[in-house]
Amino acid sequence: MKNKEFTITENVLASQGQRFLNVIIDSVFIYILILSAGTTIVLIGEATNNFAVSSWVENMNFVEVIAYGLLILFLYYFLTEVYFSRTLAKLVTRTVVVTSDGSKPTIKMIFIRTLSRFIVFEGLSYLGSVSRGWHDSLSGTYVVKKKNLAKSKLYFEHPEEFGRAE
Repeated sequence: MKNKEFTITENVLASQGQRFLNVIIDSVFIYILILSAGTTIVLIGEATNNFAVSSWVENMNFVEVIAYGLLILFLYYFLTEVYFSRTLAKLVTRTVVVTSDGSKPTIKMIFIRTLSRFIVFEGLSYLGSVSRGWHDSLSGTYVVKKKNLAKSKLYFEHPEEFGRAE
């Protein structure tokens, strides 16, 4: 009996180079967001004569800076992947986050994926031969080349158009 459900195969997975580029580009965007949000808070505080808020942002201690940065990082990944199944970097590299059947991940999957990014040494999970990190495997998601996914799904759903008999 043939498999009647599409599944992600190796040929559609994003390469390690694409995944690394995603990390670099997203890191730049997150850094810009951190600075922009902080600057915006200070400007709003000063415009509304709420100098306590702007003073707090300007004088954050190390723990507050880390917490603030992690909050921005969480919101960036969670919101962009929930709404678009991709971050800005994935848009640039033409990759997308999907489930094992190529569909859009659930909010729960994206939440687990985003939280998994905070595991210590998670970045080292890519050092193997497979271009899937812990945040992928723990959430049951895949990062794939969008164009290759579309071609593979089309080939799977309409084999007769490609001269392949069922």
